[in-house]
Amino acid sequence: MNKKIFLLISTLTFLTELTFGHCQVPCGIYEDAVRVYQIKEDFNTIKKAMYNIKDLSKNENALSLNQSIRWVNTKEEHATKIQDRISHYFLIQRIKPKKDKEYNLYVKQTTLLHQIMISAMKCKQTVDSKNVTDALKLLDQFIDSYFDEHGKNHIKKIDH
Repeated sequence: MNKKIFLLISTLTFLTELTFGHCQVPCGIYEDAVRVYQIKEDFNTIKKAMYNIKDLSKNENALSLNQSIRWVNTKEEHATKIQDRISHYFLIQRIKPKKDKEYNLYVKQTTLLHQIMISAMKCKQTVDSKNVTDALKLLDQFIDSYFDEHGKNHIKKIDH
């Protein structure tokens, strides 16, 4: 195979993994803590975008308008990444429907994830950083309901 074609295919494969997070092939390779960290990082990016949009809106010139638009696009992209990561990774692949005693935990986890997705939607619609703060609180509640102590420690290790 031509080296250029191989490089192109390798690059596209790598970028696809970055874009879509994780495949839906039952490979058994899951990094839940990393996905949570990515969600936190996305919310922090949204918060920064909100701040910059507010700051840039004080000026009425073409450069400020251009930069504001770029920050709005960034905010939208990261909110969508959160929604996609939650739905494609956690809701489809990781959280399985439960019965009997575990049903309440299942409801709690899926409800928290749904609420986080709604917060991400609100982040698209506004520049109110309260939506980010609320979402991060919900994410902490999800972490408490989903992870054992080892998983929580792994998240803390990644955070620092």
